[in-house]
Amino acid sequence: MESILMKIYEYYTGVDRDMLLHAYDFARDAHRNQKRASGEPYFIHPCAVAEILVDLGLDADTVAGALLHDVIEDTPVTEEDVRREFGESVLTLVSGVTKLDKIVFKSQEEEEAENFRKIFIAMAKDIRVIIIKLADRLHNMRSLNFLSKERQQKMARETLDIYAPIAGRLGISQIKCELEDLCLKYLDPAAFEYLVENIHQKLEERNRFVDFVVEEINGILEESNIHGEVFGRPKHFYSIYKKMKDKHKTLDQIYDLTAVRVIVGTVDECYEVFGKIHKKWKPVPGRIKDYIATPKPNLYQSLHTTVVTNFGQPFEIQIRTEEMHRTAEYGIAAHWKYKENRSEETSLDQRIAWIREVMELQGGLKDSKEFMDTVKGELYSTELLVFTPQSKVISLPAGATPVDFAYAIHSEVGNRCTGAKVNGKIVPLNTRLETGDVVEIITSPNSKGPSRDWLKFIKSSSARAKIKSFYKKEMKEENIRLGRSMMEEAAKRKGMSLSELVTPESFKKVSEKLSFDTPDEMYSAIGYGAVTVNQVIFKLLDYFRKEAPAPIIPQPFKAKNAKGSVTINGMTGMLVSFAGCCSPVPGDDIVGFVTRGRGIVVHRKDCPNMKNADPARLQAAEWIVREGEARFKAAIVVTAEDQGAALSAISASVSEMKLEITSINGRYDKNGSAIVDVTVSLLSRQDVEVLIGKIRSHAKILDVRRLSN
Repeated sequence: MESILMKIYEYYTGVDRDMLLHAYDFARDAHRNQKRASGEPYFIHPCAVAEILVDLGLDADTVAGALLHDVIEDTPVTEEDVRREFGESVLTLVSGVTKLDKIVFKSQEEEEAENFRKIFIAMAKDIRVIIIKLADRLHNMRSLNFLSKERQQKMARETLDIYAPIAGRLGISQIKCELEDLCLKYLDPAAFEYLVENIHQKLEERNRFVDFVVEEINGILEESNIHGEVFGRPKHFYSIYKKMKDKHKTLDQIYDLTAVRVIVGTVDECYEVFGKIHKKWKPVPGRIKDYIATPKPNLYQSLHTTVVTNFGQPFEIQIRTEEMHRTAEYGIAAHWKYKENRSEETSLDQRIAWIREVMELQGGLKDSKEFMDTVKGELYSTELLVFTPQSKVISLPAGATPVDFAYAIHSEVGNRCTGAKVNGKIVPLNTRLETGDVVEIITSPNSKGPSRDWLKFIKSSSARAKIKSFYKKEMKEENIRLGRSMMEEAAKRKGMSLSELVTPESFKKVSEKLSFDTPDEMYSAIGYGAVTVNQVIFKLLDYFRKEAPAPIIPQPFKAKNAKGSVTINGMTGMLVSFAGCCSPVPGDDIVGFVTRGRGIVVHRKDCPNMKNADPARLQAAEWIVREGEARFKAAIVVTAEDQGAALSAISASVSEMKLEITSINGRYDKNGSAIVDVTVSLLSRQDVEVLIGKIRSHAKILDVRRLSN
């Protein structure tokens, strides 16, 4: 905490320093009585986040936002308090970082997706929001060892999937590399420890080699009268891990554990040194990359080459100017860290253009999950670089086609696309582009819009989202007609009509999962490809299996030797089966349900599926089976500290009662408790109650209950 104060005094002056000192005191008082999982004062966390941002060179408002980023969410402090004390700019940053609260979501996945949507909306307004969020996530990852293993892995996976790629896309390599290494530590600890130990063992040998290379390149600079800096940079563990995994190599086969970096004054000097290094050492074919002429999407620029020494040792060299080095290390943060007389605003706009483009798409995306899928597609873009006829560089994912290119130019170019030329020759629209291709799109004002077939071969998530958006907005009636027709055909294949399948009750349940407001909206989504017919129809069928199995799609099972075991309205000899949803056994209060062509299905009266059943189809039912005459199946759910304890208790109890297990399945809940579902063949309700009591008496058993649905 003292460290951040020292840096505030060192790097800020005047009103900026005064505001930061006030933010420090304000946050300290707000978090005074709070503790972290480690037992340390909570205020350590916002101080650490702020310090990361000071080191990146961020402005005073951003650092203040970091100090205050949890006060609204975790303390009695309100938005109005922050606005009054620190102004609208700081409030925007704090509220942008604050998570969604007081909202009930249907699933954890939906909650996470909606949180990220909120973050991206805030990013589009002020990019500093995500920079604070990245620093916040970095410090949380640094102190992850105090959480449970399950939470460690969950946070590490989320960080690797979203936060590290965002840091990479923004060019902040310092944060990206450290986040990836920390993720590896928790997601594959054995591999992480192996790399740490083995790379450390080779450290002295590697350093001697790097010193040799640095000395040789310094000689080249001196001979050429070029002033520059040469140093070795060890590759971070995750990049080595990925290379070993993706290319199926051992650590001994990875030759570029350390890259040698050359920093010179001008672009011309970069190419001059580049050429002289190739004159001295032989370059490895296919390992030369010119990111100066064709920068990466995050504006990274550098010359990369891998060469082989005279004694056969390969190594990587990166050559760049000082300005390129700043961009490579700090990415978008260089906008604030290095304030020079250059086109900073243009550079900043270039860096965040992709964020604005993604946000423009969100209105045409069905829900937060679809939005998140689009964002991930943008984050994981590869290094396929192609050119417009005007020599503008366009970055596309591997395998991209002219259609992906057209939508990367503009939505209207994509929607009106009728053909394409690659390197001056007309090609099919599904042609795979290669780095360096010059692409020209042929458009027509008479085009009726994109083809649905394009969705089968395009690779860009943004192009996919734009095509779906077009069909959603421009062809709503056609989409509804097409979607309804597709659903009718699917229903027929299941032996049902559409009206039987899509009822007010079934649609209500399905809409909770797929976020449709009306059946027409569902049909439209099917028509324009937002969801598939199978996604919808299986959820509808699942509703009937779980909520109303008897009327349409019952799941009964025949009770073994149970013919004539119940009477229906005092009569015997009727076609009777027993519902699998509640598994009635002698002693249970039961009711018969008249099905369509399948006889009468017997349920327990307290079965949830009978609560809203048609009363006209309910029939009085009574047991007439005598003890020992027939066996029935009962489903029991056992919760235990671990799966071994559950299985041991079930096995011992069933064996003692001389019963038979007909099925058994196990899983774990979100708390790590073992859940075992077991179906047992027995004679009566009394047997069920005795069995539950015996299982419950065993050690490490947390709960035992009969399955009611």
